[in-house]
Amino acid sequence: MPLRACLKCKHLTSSSVCDVCKSSNLSSDWSGLFIVIRPESSELAKTLGITSPGRYAIKVR
Repeated sequence: MPLRACLKCKHLTSSSVCDVCKSSNLSSDWSGLFIVIRPESSELAKTLGITSPGRYAIKVR
C-alpha cells in the first residue's frame, strides 16, 4: 500500500489510521519527505511541533 499523509500532523503511514494522532483523515497527495529520528534534539522537529520519530510529509494537499 502506498504511503498516505495525515492532514492533521503530516505523519506518513501505510495504514488507514494515523499512528501518531489516530486521525483517519489521510491524503495520498503529498510532497517532500522529512525523517525525524530524535525529535527531542531536532530544532526543525521542535519548530514543527513533532514529538514522535517517523516519516513526515512537508506539504499535504
